[in-house]
Amino acid sequence: MGRKFFVMVFCVLIASSSAAAVHDDYDVVVAGGGTGGISAAIQAARMGVDVLVVESTNMLGGQATAAGVSTMDDLSGQSSGLYRELMERVEEYYSARGKPITTCYWDPQNVAFEPHIGAKILADMARGEDAPDILFGSEVIAVGTESTLSVNGDSMTEGLKVNSVVIQTPQGKRSITCKILIDATEYGDVLPLAHAEYRAGNSISPAINPKAMIQDITWTAIMRKYHDGIPEHLRPKEPLPGYDLARLNYQEYVTKNGGTFKGTYPVEQPVNFATHNAYRGVPDSFSVVNFSSESGEWENCTKTSVNWGNDYPGQYKWGEKYGLPVEYLENRELRKRVERDALIKTLHFVYYVQNELGESWSVDEDEYGELPEAAKILPAEWQEVARHMPPIPYVRESRRIAGERTLTSEELYKNSLSYHRGNKSAEFPNAIAIGRYTLDLHHARFDEDMDMGEKEDYMISRMPVGNFQVPLDVLIPRNVDGLIAAEKNISVSRLTAGALRLQPITMMTGQAAGALAALAVKEGKQPREVKAIRVQKALLDAGVKLSLGEYLDVPSGHKYYKSVQLANLYGLIEPNTWPHDGEAGIFGIDELISSEEIASLNQHAKAELNGNMTRGEAVDLVIKAMQ
Repeated sequence: MGRKFFVMVFCVLIASSSAAAVHDDYDVVVAGGGTGGISAAIQAARMGVDVLVVESTNMLGGQATAAGVSTMDDLSGQSSGLYRELMERVEEYYSARGKPITTCYWDPQNVAFEPHIGAKILADMARGEDAPDILFGSEVIAVGTESTLSVNGDSMTEGLKVNSVVIQTPQGKRSITCKILIDATEYGDVLPLAHAEYRAGNSISPAINPKAMIQDITWTAIMRKYHDGIPEHLRPKEPLPGYDLARLNYQEYVTKNGGTFKGTYPVEQPVNFATHNAYRGVPDSFSVVNFSSESGEWENCTKTSVNWGNDYPGQYKWGEKYGLPVEYLENRELRKRVERDALIKTLHFVYYVQNELGESWSVDEDEYGELPEAAKILPAEWQEVARHMPPIPYVRESRRIAGERTLTSEELYKNSLSYHRGNKSAEFPNAIAIGRYTLDLHHARFDEDMDMGEKEDYMISRMPVGNFQVPLDVLIPRNVDGLIAAEKNISVSRLTAGALRLQPITMMTGQAAGALAALAVKEGKQPREVKAIRVQKALLDAGVKLSLGEYLDVPSGHKYYKSVQLANLYGLIEPNTWPHDGEAGIFGIDELISSEEIASLNQHAKAELNGNMTRGEAVDLVIKAMQ
């Protein structure tokens, strides 16, 4: 009773936000309340502009919550900005309950949370005096634009500028004007509505190839162990059609007598059920048993996210090809069919666990609670299970804007080498986020599937060697004003997108999109006209780390920490020894130097420099002169 009451109250609190009064005019409208969207909205609202979030589900967090991927795919070993705020609040919540959050990937360096807890914390972060309005159960269905003329020398260029949106809400359609529109949808659905040029698969609009292939999706499930036996309504008696094929598929991944994780990759499959669960194990708020990956006792994991072996179509293929066709993004009817089949494939796993493995596990009644649209055709006994499935699938690949810059894997690789192995910095001067992940494509990774001249073997030869940066101009479409990208839809190659689609980095790019939007509104400019250093200053003030360089003598919290980060990006100072290459550090940062020495870094600052000053003070003046 207490468990169900807790979840019901949480759902009511989330749903009640959709009733918040909205008005007819906003500075910024954010389409999508996922990892990128809610980060953009929070950042923009905290900078003092009027923001509306339009979210199709009843919860915030997108892939990290509504899609059930709440095991953080973060290899960077660091966090900053809103992502760090989320992680700190997650740790605080579970620490107060004596629960560890290091429950996934068989590694105590990785963290996870329960989807409904993550959504609640994000909702808390989005509250306060400077908070966005949020419409749940709603979607942007049309975008209003107006023609523009820009003068460049003797030539004039026609363009488009976003000025409004039409939103489908549970109460009907609503027209709202705005200065900036941010597309943070899971599919990049706003891009064609705004007439923005975009890429999908290996083609670019308007010549989109619907038969080109993109990555698999996954409809995850949050399952837990029922110590007193599975409740009858969570244990269907008959399998769904197609189960025989699914059983053969899952036998390749997890069996009763499968192996355990031996600390090496790739993992030898099939594994046993306990090892499977520990791969994406999440904290269990209501279990008396605590589990941490540090213990290595996988059998103590009582709650997990099912996201292994249930990619769709996965090994089933799409016709003769691996992956999904681009038509999945372009055709809503096909999308519905694909997502129904992806949901059923994961429900097959629930039946497999209960009947082939004999385990007392089922979907977790503490999560979700509303029947997904894709499940409404299912038999009644399966609907009881499906109402505790995530409301949306995990979508790995969306449409991507054709931006002012399109970031390739070669550029990402070279950027990741900054400060490494004697390499001088190749940092992006206009960096707005730092991430770290592999060039990971779930199928659709043959040479014929790639774009921007990239090849399958680049997944190895161009693999980032460490942390990498994201430059500002990949957020800005090249042919439409008043529009910013903030999710998996930024301007990158397909292969690069494989490293930039994860929850931590989409929160960071989303936060940058919010800062850019707020500054564009405040300065009365279009996003492409806002200076990168203005966005960077706002992000540094919000606790975001931007430089790949770390200096022992200028740690976080140092009075010149922000200045030194920017000085790194713009090449204003050079370290005495390069970080990660022998002994790191810029020593003597506070020693007095002559004004002439610093003035040579930036002639525009020369008039402002008088007498002797510390290097940090001089950098501050140089940066001020650049703004």
